[in-house]
Amino acid sequence: MVKYCFGVDLGTSAVKILLVDKDGNVVHEVSKSYPLIHEKSGYSEQEPEEWVQKTLEGFTEIMEVFQGEKEDIEGISFSGQMHGLVLLNKENQVLRKAILWNDTRTTEQCRLIVDKAGEKLLSITKNPALEGFTLPKLLWVKQYEKEIYEKAAVFMLPKDYLRYRLTGCIHTEYSDAAGTLMLDIGNKKWSTDLCELFGIDISLCPPLVESHAFVGTVTASIAEKTGLSPACKVFAGGADNACGAIGAGILTVGKTLCSIGTSGVVLSYEEKADKDFQGKVHYFNHGEENAFYTMGVTLAAGHSLSWFKDTFAEHEGFNELLAEVDNVPIGSNGLLFTPYLSGERTPYADSAIRGSFIGMDAAHKRRDFVRAVMEGITFSLNESIEIFRENGKDINTIISIGGGAKNEAWLQMQADIFQAKVLKLSSEQGPGMGAAMLAAVGAGWFSSLQECASHFVKPVKEYEPIKENTQKYETLFRIYKKVYSHTKTLSEELKDFRK
Repeated sequence: MVKYCFGVDLGTSAVKILLVDKDGNVVHEVSKSYPLIHEKSGYSEQEPEEWVQKTLEGFTEIMEVFQGEKEDIEGISFSGQMHGLVLLNKENQVLRKAILWNDTRTTEQCRLIVDKAGEKLLSITKNPALEGFTLPKLLWVKQYEKEIYEKAAVFMLPKDYLRYRLTGCIHTEYSDAAGTLMLDIGNKKWSTDLCELFGIDISLCPPLVESHAFVGTVTASIAEKTGLSPACKVFAGGADNACGAIGAGILTVGKTLCSIGTSGVVLSYEEKADKDFQGKVHYFNHGEENAFYTMGVTLAAGHSLSWFKDTFAEHEGFNELLAEVDNVPIGSNGLLFTPYLSGERTPYADSAIRGSFIGMDAAHKRRDFVRAVMEGITFSLNESIEIFRENGKDINTIISIGGGAKNEAWLQMQADIFQAKVLKLSSEQGPGMGAAMLAAVGAGWFSSLQECASHFVKPVKEYEPIKENTQKYETLFRIYKKVYSHTKTLSEELKDFRK
């Protein structure tokens, strides 16, 4: 009898649901989109109810065509967009729209955190105070929406709220908690020091469990609405980047992931929480028990390409948009792009910087701009790889997932710019597959995530760096790194003219 697990990936723009069998085959998948709410420049919010309703629609759609018995689906687990703040009152009702990871309103609160916590912040959380994290959002609500803050009984992260609505049980797990700026990462507990320092009652922090932990079953009401079995076990899940790493088999030292979604991530496995990157890259708990990962982030990676398509090629698909990229030489005929549409995270941590096209002239065609956007995104990710290497990490093989793994030219570009072998997987499902793997291990199909990965994760193609290309890209990368310092002041001066 065939058994199945669900992997639910709660992304920024859509929820993607995978139904996976014991061999790691995706037998059904569905994606349901929901809107972002941008009320002001720098604001990014969502209605948590949208996540719930779209997820229930997705489950229902799959269950209507599923050929097996509902009892054959043995587990559900989750991947979720990190850092987002969901506040509930004592009746577990949502108090306001969720403030998302790409919301940059909290510069003032970040300065407060740095001033009050000093070096203690890095020693406890391994991460600097950045606008994307949860603690600055919590302090913003405390300062500017005092009545809402005073009603708050618990804060939750996006996928944890979704899971609560399916089970009635409130938890978070270490990989997502690590992105709050409130977790003592090495000791795997909420930091009483930081909570006391900022006047936050530690009871606002949800209970902590491991990513593969069993946290409950689907409620009778949810089962009735969707067709799921009320006996279906639910497992905690992980942050999207941790699940992306699991889904790509980044479960041993020496393995590195490049993931290009709305944001872009370069992520490398760590065994211990004792390396010191001085906050230049993120350091988080992994979805694998007692493991960690380092991570650099480009805030607007895939978003830069989708922005370009929506603005200049609204009625074309991505395949059509990228069709001529191979015909454009390295360097996009002297055109350079910096992907700072939403500010930048690594290595600059600058919410005010904005993107640029440098070197435009009348001879440039649309295809030059497309290649320049792709190269700029990859250069930005390479800045994280450069930090890893400067701190003694060997980056020789990179598994590429997300939008950047869907185009041959882009995969070769990554190999050339990163100067590393790049692997493409047979089934590139990213965080959703990682979530399904957590459910598979939680359900007892495998004894470990590594054993699960040996069945589920299958590389199918390698891209080796081409020496002639790497030399050209080295020169271009040096030029690219100059653009930030030359446009920083200009971006600041233009800030008051943005909507």
